[in-house]
Amino acid sequence: MGVVSTLTALRMAQDKGLDLVEVSPHARPPVCKIMDYGKYKYQEKKRQQEAKKNRAAQQVKEVKIRLKIDTHDIETKEKAIKTFLKSGHKVKITLQLRGREVLFRDRAMDILQKVITDCEDNGTLERVVDSHGRLIFAYMVPPSPQKTQKK
Repeated sequence: MGVVSTLTALRMAQDKGLDLVEVSPHARPPVCKIMDYGKYKYQEKKRQQEAKKNRAAQQVKEVKIRLKIDTHDIETKEKAIKTFLKSGHKVKITLQLRGREVLFRDRAMDILQKVITDCEDNGTLERVVDSHGRLIFAYMVPPSPQKTQKK
């Protein structure tokens, strides 16, 4: 429309049944736009809700394993890990050692490595296995969308 006086712009907006919205107040002259402000606010709110939904989609799920775990229990935990990875969540695998189990850290690492290798088709190991005292951690992430499209 070009440079128009405020009164003319207000009259134009009223004739169309729309609102005159100031887009850039610090510009010289100030920039205004003729639009339906209620519709604009509604669309902006929907965009923010969509962004919030996408942002909160990925959570860190934790699966705890012990050293004295049976093979069927390991399979159940692996199934849970695969489900979490398929739904797009990060998975924190925690192996907890109690009492004298600390002496068998190598056996615990073998169990954790078995779980990781069994679940590698659904996700990748994000962080190398690390331990803090009696806890051993591994983090797995779901495959990125680019990798799944190539397959």
